Amino acid sequence: MKGSKGYRCRTRSLLRKEPREKGKIGLSKLLRGYQPGEKVLIKINPTIHKGMPHRRYHGRVGVVIDKRGRAYAVNVTQGDATRKIIVRPEHLAPWTEVKNV
Repeated sequence: MKGSKGYRCRTRSLLRKEPREKGKIGLSKLLRGYQPGEKVLIKINPTIHKGMPHRRYHGRVGVVIDKRGRAYAVNVTQGDATRKIIVRPEHLAPWTEVKNV
């Protein structure tokens, strides 16, 4: 039998929450706004399917271009190419650069 090649194939460990992370997400995560030019981390929340980017973008840092309805257009560099993806704020987190002291 032919194996499945769906949108979430091979994501069993990647899109899994730890037991203490499960449950409803907070309102601050949903209502957080991002400005154009701001760097964001794409951190997929597996409980919300709407506005979920492809698994290849999980853990990548992108730059917000603009807002599209409830979602954001984000530029992500992948090798030599720059991809524009549409992501809802549940799957984004503000990116903070770690400084070596």
